[in-house]
Formats: sequence, C-alpha cells, structure tokens
Amino acid sequence: MEASLEELELLADTAGMDIVGTLTQNLESPNPRTLIGSGKVEELKLLAEDLGADAVIFDDELLPRHQRELETELGTKLKLLDRTALILDIFALHANTKEGMLQVELAQLKYRLPRLTRAWTHLARQSGGGGGRAGSVGGVGLRGPGETQLEVDRREVKARIKKLEDELDKVREHRSRYRENRRKTNVPVVALVGYTNAGKSTLLNKLTDSNIYVADQLFATLDPTTRQLTLPMGQQIVLTDTVGFIQKLPTDLVAAFRATLEEISEADLLIHVVDISQTDALLQRKTVLETLSNIGAGNIPVITVYNKIDRLDEETMDFVLPLLEPQPFLISALNGTGLDKLVDSISEQLYARYERVTVMLPYEHGNLVSIFHEKGHVNTVEHLPQGIRISGLLPREIVTQFGAYLVHGKTTNHPVS
Repeated sequence: MEASLEELELLADTAGMDIVGTLTQNLESPNPRTLIGSGKVEELKLLAEDLGADAVIFDDELLPRHQRELETELGTKLKLLDRTALILDIFALHANTKEGMLQVELAQLKYRLPRLTRAWTHLARQSGGGGGRAGSVGGVGLRGPGETQLEVDRREVKARIKKLEDELDKVREHRSRYRENRRKTNVPVVALVGYTNAGKSTLLNKLTDSNIYVADQLFATLDPTTRQLTLPMGQQIVLTDTVGFIQKLPTDLVAAFRATLEEISEADLLIHVVDISQTDALLQRKTVLETLSNIGAGNIPVITVYNKIDRLDEETMDFVLPLLEPQPFLISALNGTGLDKLVDSISEQLYARYERVTVMLPYEHGNLVSIFHEKGHVNTVEHLPQGIRISGLLPREIVTQFGAYLVHGKTTNHPVS
C-alpha cells in the first residue's frame, strides 16, 4: 500500500499537483456506496477542509456510483479523481503525436461515459477535437423530443468514441503495413520495455547517440520513439522506446493503446529495463511481466537489465544482489556502465544462429540472391563482371545452399560440373 501511495504522489506531482495530506483505511471489502466507510468519508471531508485541499485522489478506481455518492457527501467544490483519471490526465499532457492524442481521447471518453451526470456541462464544449457545435453531433441536428441534455451528451460521446475507434483502426492498418515492409527488409526490432521512469529513454539515447526528451518523472515520454542501432558485426537493428507500464494500468488505456502496444508484441527481442534503485524494483518487474503477458508479448525473448546502479552504494549493492537472479545484468544508462556488454548480448540473442559469409553468385542464380535477401541480413552487394558478391549473415541451416559459392579469402569456390 505504501509503495502504491508513493507512486500516486509521483503521479500527482507529474500532473502539477501538490500533496498536502494522506488518508488510508483498511477494509475487508469496499463500501458499495462510497468505497470507504461512512466514518472515513466524514474524516476525509474534515481533513480536506482543514488542509484547504482542492481535490481528493483515490488510489483505486472509483465506480460511477462511488463518484456520485462521494460528490454528494463531500460537496462539488472538492474535485474527485481516482488513479485512472489522474493517469489519463498525465497522458493527455504528454501525448504529442496525432496517434497519441487520439488514443488518450478515446480512453478518456470511455472512462467518462458511464460517469456522466446532470452536473456535467455540455460535452461538445469540452471535446478534444470533435469539431461539433454545442447542441449538435458533428455540427448537425437538434435534440429529439423529450431528450434530456444528459442523453444528448451520452449520444455525442458514443459518436465520438466510434469515430476515434475508426481512426485508430486506420492507424493500426498503417502500422501493420509498415511492419510488413520492415519484415521484408529483415531488420530485427528490439523494444525497450519497463516500468515508467525506469530509464528506457536514457538508454535509447546512450545506445543510439540520440537526444529524445528525458525527465525524472512518470510518463515523461508517451509516444514510441524509434532509432537505428549498428551492432558490433555491422548488423542494423531498430530500437524502439515504448510507453512505460505502471501498477493498476487502466484497462481502457491498454485497449486504446493497442496499436502502440502491438509494436512490443511484434518485436524480435525485448530489453526489460528495471530501476534497481527503487525499493519495490522486483514488484515493478513483476507488474511489467504480467502486462507483457496480457498484451500477447509473454513469449518474446527478453534480456532483463537492472539500471541506475550508479545510484547504489557498495553496501546497498551487497544487500540487493542476492535478491536478483544469478549473474544479473547491471547497467547505468546515465554513465554507460555495462552497455558494451548489453550490445554484445543483443547481437548474440538476435544472431546466435547466423553465420557471417561472403558469396559470389553467378547472375543466372537470381533465386539464391533472393534467398540471401529474404532469409539473411545483407551488409554489402557488389555487381562484378563474374557475378554478384554479397557479404552478410545467413542462418546456419541454409549456408549449405550457398556452399559452392562461398568466398574464402580471395578464392571463390565453384560447383564441379
């Protein structure tokens, strides 16, 4: 509970809020009306008044009934938020691409729909880009006979949700075509995954000499960022930084971000970045693994790296190391410690079954040229009078198909007729 509340404070800080007090309650089961007990509601009201609070944030998701009853008990002047609403607010602040903004708006509307009340002002004035006139859907039409403002709001929200889902389906199709083209080039994709603020963006910057935005806060980067990385043997890979995970990640948010999360599920290798300086690092690791399983990425090979070792002194390291798996992968994305070893491990994982070869293929054997491009990883191609000279990596199981044309030093083997 303490770790979860500390995380909630960090979320609130990321959203620009100041925490003035904390209240907890142990319950065997939630109160069906107000989530917390009636006495605790009164205690919360007095505490908020005493501290001059403007808002109350619940660490668990408030059901629509909880929201209505608590607003009645606490008064409408005190803004009520739950963890889900807070995360959605942060995502709205940090979404910079059109896709990100579409995904956030969809999640927000799905969250708000069952919570609409008569107290809400008209949704058309609040919509994040619906483009409609107040009192209309898409700028056309009037309220039907006997239709209340609340019903109009619900109808408009549902229409907007449908439009957003259609737009995101197009994004998903575009991503699918892009991934298909990427697969044809045989460039492996490595996705950086991990808890929010674990240091994924810093690691991407360090490995690829980039300068994407980094901040010591939760969800500092939301939209996925992709960069190219050249491995020691010259292989090109695509390295993708993805949105961070968190405890109690809202279901609607996972659903809305499925187009982005598919980038993870389609990766050839995952780099799971764990912030070793966190007291609940192993719990965060468990949360990420569970989320990966939920989005269909549980069977992808994973390299787990424990980041931010620069923040630990020797005594703390001696305490922490026995809690980790044998021979843990320790790095500091900030100062570069352990990154050469990480890059070697990435290369080994991706290319363990590959062999570096150079072949000289006669022009009439275009089928072998195609196989090299489709199954292997091409580094150089030279069109010479005697044939096509290709250097690169081939899966060991098909090297024998090229055995007659392998180049050893300056000698080219030709088939015996």
